[in-house]
Amino acid sequence: MALLEVKDLHTSFFTDAGEVKAVNGVSFDLDYGKVLGIVGESGSGKSVTAYSVMQILAPTGKIVSGSIKYDGQELVGAGEKVMKDIRGNKISIIFQDPMTSLNPTYTIGKQLMEAIMLHTDRNREEARARAIEMLTLVNVNEPEKRMHQYPYEFSGGMRQRVMIAMALACEPDILIADEPTTALDVTIQAGILELMKDIQKKMGMAIIMITHDLGVVAQMCDEVIVMYAGSICEQGTEEEIFYNPRHEYTKGLMRSIPTADNNGERLQPITGTPIDLLNMPAGCPFAPRCDNAMKICLSKKCERIQINDYHQAACWMTVKEAAEAGKLDQLTAAMSETEREERGQTHE
Repeated sequence: MALLEVKDLHTSFFTDAGEVKAVNGVSFDLDYGKVLGIVGESGSGKSVTAYSVMQILAPTGKIVSGSIKYDGQELVGAGEKVMKDIRGNKISIIFQDPMTSLNPTYTIGKQLMEAIMLHTDRNREEARARAIEMLTLVNVNEPEKRMHQYPYEFSGGMRQRVMIAMALACEPDILIADEPTTALDVTIQAGILELMKDIQKKMGMAIIMITHDLGVVAQMCDEVIVMYAGSICEQGTEEEIFYNPRHEYTKGLMRSIPTADNNGERLQPITGTPIDLLNMPAGCPFAPRCDNAMKICLSKKCERIQINDYHQAACWMTVKEAAEAGKLDQLTAAMSETEREERGQTHE
C-alpha cells in the first residue's frame, strides 16, 4: 500500500463566471521515501492538487469527487478535526513565496514555537529547544540569536530555510514543496535543493515537489507527473520523462529548455496560451497549441496509455506511433479510417 493514494480527484472553484475545473481526474501514488515531481506551467493545477490533499482550498474551492488516502485513511470528507491532526503532523507544506509566508510582526522563534506547540504536546521550553534544533538542521547560523529576529532581518534564502524548518519540525511523513525556489537566485536555489535532499535522506520522508523548473525535477525526483489544464498528460520515472517524452506538451517543455550545446540556436517556446478552464474542450486541452494535432485530438480526449511498467501518456500521437508499430491496434479503433487518411497515418 502506498503512503499517499490519490484517485480520480476532481477539484473546482465556483465563481460568478461559472465552475472552474482546476483539477480533472488526477490519480497518483506516493511511496514511502520517494520524491514525486509535479510539473507544468502556471494554471495547470499543480498547486490546487497539493492544496486539495491538505484541504486548504479557498472558500470558493471544493473537492467535487475522488479519493485521497493517507496511509489507508480516507481524507476526503473526513472533517476538519481529522485534517488538523494530519496537517503538520503527517503532511506538511512549504509555500512558494518565503517573502510573504512568514508573519512580519512576530519573531522567527515565536512562529516556529507556535507551530510546534500547535501540532505536538511539547511545552514552551521543549518547543524552543526543538525550534533551535530545526534551525541548526537547516543550516541557519547562530540559531539562538536568530530566534529573536524578525523575518525582515533574513535574506530570501534564509527565510526559505526557516520555512523548511517549520514544515519539518513535527517530522511529517510527507513534505509538499510548492515552488520552494521560485523567488530565489540560482546559487541559493542549488543550496536549498541540496538541503532538502540531505534532510530527506536523514528523515526518510516522502516529498511532493511542485515546480515549473525541469532542472529541479532532474535533480530531485524519482517519478514525474506532467500536468496541463488540470489533468495528468504524462507520468513516469525521471529518466523516462526526460529521455523518452511521449506527450506533445512534454516534448514542448523539453524543447524550451536551454542547454549548453544548443550552438546558439533559438529556443522553441510553446506557442499560444493556456486553455480557458471555464470552457474545457471535448478533446485534448493541449490540441489548440499542438503543432501535430489531429482531427481526433479536437473531438475526443485520449486516455492514459501504458507505454511500459514505468511510463504512461495520454496523447493520440502515442497511440498513432504505437499503432504504426502494430502494438496498439485496439486503441486506434476510436480513430476513423478517414481521420487517419487525412493525417497520412495509414500504412502504405
